[in-house]
Amino acid sequence: MDRSELKEFLDEKAAFYNQPKFIETDPIQIPHLFTKKEDIEIAAFLIATIAWGNRKSIITNGTKLMELMEWSPYDFVMHFSEKDTQRFAGFVHRTFNEKDLIYFLKALQNIYQHHGGLEQVFENASEGKTLQQGIHHVRSLFFALPHLPRTEKHFSDPLKNSAAKRINMFLRWMVRRDAAGVDFGIWSRLSPSQLSCPLDVHSGNVARKLQLLNRRQNDAKALVELDTSLRRLDAIDPVKYDFALFGLGVFENF
Repeated sequence: MDRSELKEFLDEKAAFYNQPKFIETDPIQIPHLFTKKEDIEIAAFLIATIAWGNRKSIITNGTKLMELMEWSPYDFVMHFSEKDTQRFAGFVHRTFNEKDLIYFLKALQNIYQHHGGLEQVFENASEGKTLQQGIHHVRSLFFALPHLPRTEKHFSDPLKNSAAKRINMFLRWMVRRDAAGVDFGIWSRLSPSQLSCPLDVHSGNVARKLQLLNRRQNDAKALVELDTSLRRLDAIDPVKYDFALFGLGVFENF
């Protein structure tokens, strides 16, 4: 396929998968249960944090987490204290355990109480055409409190050559203006043009087959290469093609 044929193909696939029915099978369904901005973004951040592995397991554990937070994530974070930690005893999703979760709640509380919330800290940190440098700066702020070193692996750093799939997915959810109603687009101070594709095994394999990506590892260098290819197809909304790449890989075994 030449570029125009590839764009037509991917535009069609993106439109096909970027529909409300997508929500039914995806972890994004959990933040969609909320209407308040802060509830949506906190739920989305936590769900994105555990979004690796089996999607059914992600949804099950994400639902359990919201239950433990009494279905009021913002209020729970703002009033979180040591007396609340026991309720999370035994919580685990793969390698993300109760100690990691408790630190994440403390870090979110610090961000909302002292730094204006998640949207504000990402806006303050953003610079240039992508948000990858900004993710690095927000991560540094996130881990400003005393914490176990092991917890840092659950918030990836693009400047350490990570593709940062989960945090880029969270940013897609928050920033991308989606007429179809899948992504939220509730952060108005960042631009969809700055977003990067949540690069994982599915989107990476499909991107290579379509010659959008040559690098074999799914790392930060591969993300730059994929971002460049997707921006050539649509500079304004490049990550809409995440729906196409993911859908082709997961649902069509492309």
